[in-house]
Amino acid sequence: MHKMELKIGFISTRLAGTDGVSLETAKWAKVLKEEGHDCYFMAGEIDTPAEKSFLFEECSFDHPAIKEIDCGCFGRNIRKIETSRLIQEMKVKIKKGIREFIAKFDLDLIIPENALTIPMNIPLGLAITEIAVETGIQMIAHHHDFFWERKRFLKNGCWDYLNKAFPPHLPMIQHAVLNSSQDNQLSLRTGISATIIPNVMDFANPPAPPDEYTDDLREALGIGPDEKFILQPTRIVQRKGIEHAIELVHRIDMDAKLVISHASGDEGDEYSERVVDYSKLLGVDTVFCSDIVDEKRGSNSKGKKIYTLSDLYQKCDLVTYPSTIEGFGNAFLEALYYKCPVMVNNYSIYNSDIGPKGFKTILMDDYVSKKTVADTEKILNDSALKDKWAKINYDLGSRYFSHDIVRQKLNTLIMDCFGA
Repeated sequence: MHKMELKIGFISTRLAGTDGVSLETAKWAKVLKEEGHDCYFMAGEIDTPAEKSFLFEECSFDHPAIKEIDCGCFGRNIRKIETSRLIQEMKVKIKKGIREFIAKFDLDLIIPENALTIPMNIPLGLAITEIAVETGIQMIAHHHDFFWERKRFLKNGCWDYLNKAFPPHLPMIQHAVLNSSQDNQLSLRTGISATIIPNVMDFANPPAPPDEYTDDLREALGIGPDEKFILQPTRIVQRKGIEHAIELVHRIDMDAKLVISHASGDEGDEYSERVVDYSKLLGVDTVFCSDIVDEKRGSNSKGKKIYTLSDLYQKCDLVTYPSTIEGFGNAFLEALYYKCPVMVNNYSIYNSDIGPKGFKTILMDDYVSKKTVADTEKILNDSALKDKWAKINYDLGSRYFSHDIVRQKLNTLIMDCFGA
C-alpha cells in the first residue's frame, strides 16, 4: 500500500519555548515527519525552522487587541458592543492569515494546538472554526486545557463564542485529548467523541549520559557537596502546589536546597511572592534559576553559563511534582525519562490515568504527611532502591507513554480523515 504523504499545518497562539503545548507539538511533528509527512507551523510567537514557519502576530495571546478582548470578555457577565466589534475585526484578519498559510504551503491537514480548547485568543478559535466550515479542510484538534478546567474563564461574557468554537462540533474536525476525564467531559458537554493521546517522551532513545559541561552545575546553583538537590521543574503558578515542595524540604532530616527551574510566565507575580515568603517562613533555601536555564546551552546577557532542563534532571537527587491540577503531567514523564525519583501529588489525572499503571513514586495526597517525609528520606538514602525504581518506571513509561503511542493513534486519525 502506498504511504500517504501529507502537508500538515500546526496552528497555535505560541509555538516557542518550553511550555507543554510547544513541547508536545514538537513531538507530534517529529512522529509525523518520521511517517513521511511535511510539517509547517503558524503562531503569534514562533521558534520553529524559518522555512517551515508562518509568523502571524495576531495569533498571540500577548497581542494588544487580543489582551483587550480578554479583558472585555472574562471576569464579567456582559460584553460591550465594542468588544464584539473588535472580536469580529480580529477574526477576519486571522482568517486571512490562515488562508495565506494554507495556500503558501499547499496544506492538506490542519492541527490546531490548544487553539480550539482554551480561549486565550477568541478570534483565533472563531477563525479556525469558520475556515473549517468554509474550506472543508480536514483538521485534528489537539486539546490540552479546556476552559471549564480553569476558574478564571468560568465567569464570562462570551458563552456564545465558547459554545461555537471551544471546541466546535464539526464533521471535518477530529478531536484528541490528553486524558480520560477530558474525554468524558467533552462528550458530556458537547456530544463530541475524542481519541485519548497522552503526553509522551521518546523512551526508545534514552538520554545521553551527563557530560563535563554540567560538572559545575551544582556549584552554579549554590548546592554544597553534602546537600541534596531537590528539583521543582515547573513554572511558578498556583496549581503547581510549590508550597508542598517547600514544606517537604523543610521536614526531611538532611541538608537540601529546592531549585525551581522556571519563572512565573504569563500568570502574574503574586504567587511567586508567596513562594519566596513561604520559603523564608520555613527557612528553606530555595533557588530560582530561570535566568540560567533555557532550551539551549550557552551564556545569558550577563555572561553566565546557561544549562538546559535536561542538565538539571540529570544532576538532581529528587524531583517534586506536587501539582493540584494538570492536563496530563509532562514533568512527571520527564522525571521517569531521566530516571529521577519523584514525589508526586495524587492529582485527579494521575489518580485515574497514570498511577494505576504501577509507577514507583513517593505519593502525596494533597498534603505532606509523615509517610511522604519518611518515603522521601528512604529513597534519598538508598541508591539501590533508587536504581530499582528508575528501571521499573522507565520500562512502564516505554510501554504506555512512548512516541509509538502517538504514532499509532495519529495514523488512525489520519485514516479517519482521508481513508486508507
